[in-house]
This record gives sequence, C-alpha cells and structure tokens, in this order.
Amino acid sequence: MPSQTTPRTASTAARKTTARRAATKTQDAIALLRADHKKVSDLFEQFDKARSPARKRDIVAQICLELTVHAQIEEEILYPEVQAALKDKELVPEARVEHQSIKDLIAAVQDVEPDGEDYDAKVTVMGEWVKHHVKEEQNEMFPKAKQSRLDLVEMGERLRQRKEELMAEQQQRH
Repeated sequence: MPSQTTPRTASTAARKTTARRAATKTQDAIALLRADHKKVSDLFEQFDKARSPARKRDIVAQICLELTVHAQIEEEILYPEVQAALKDKELVPEARVEHQSIKDLIAAVQDVEPDGEDYDAKVTVMGEWVKHHVKEEQNEMFPKAKQSRLDLVEMGERLRQRKEELMAEQQQRH
C-alpha cells in the first residue's frame, strides 16, 4: 500500500528539511574556519587586556591550542583540496609558510611563564601574523574556494570531526 502524506507528516518533513539545511549551513568549511578565526582574534584581545601573569598564561595556552589544531586541520584537509581544485601555486604555499612562522612563535611562548616584555612582544607579533594570515585566507582563498567545485559542506564535516579528535588529543597531553 503506498504511503500517504498527510498535512501533518508533510509539515513534519518540511521542518526536518529546514532543520537539516540549518545544520548543514553551520557545517560549511568556510563558516567553521571563520568561527575559529573569530575565536582566536577574541583571545588575542583578551590577552591585550590581561594584567596578571596567570591570566596571560591561561589565555596564551588557549591561543596555542586553538592555533595548533586550526593549522593542522587546514594543512591536512583544506589546503590540499584547495590547491588541487584551484591548481594553486601561490596561495597555499604562502599559507603554509605563514603557518610555520606562527608555529615557531607558538613554540616560543607555549608552556613558558609570562616574564615581561619579550613574552608580551612574542604574543603580540604572533597576533599580528595571525591577523595578516586570516585576512589573506578570508579575502583571497575562501572566496576562490567558494567559487570552485569543492563540496564545502562535506569538507566542513570532515574539518569538524578532525578538529574534535585533535582537541581531545591536545587536552589529554596537557
């Protein structure tokens, strides 16, 4: 016997489709990465306002965790796929070099006690490099990725899953 769609089941199906679309929208790779960028930017602002060494240490630990995980998911998933889809020989290699510079600064401040001007300067420079890197990704790489044939929703789900795995690993270490 064929299934019948009643107005009630039709409206339930419509609500489920709308909910699925809303959930899908939040899974977009670009939206996920932009949210990461915003979170890190907010952390740098908190660092700038922090006065106590303990507060600075806690904020820097969070910055280092967020940046380490974010860089890894971009390098493992986003960059190879963007590079292939765009046949890119400039944006992705430059982004990788920028990541390495940021990783070097992470190493200089991670698990280090805030000890004055040099520490603060390293965190400030890291923030400036991150801001520059984010601007290039958001203004150059992301728009090109959106115009490509990449499935950004599917990629967003893979980025989210990998980020969860890496966050759990990092938190177990510390």
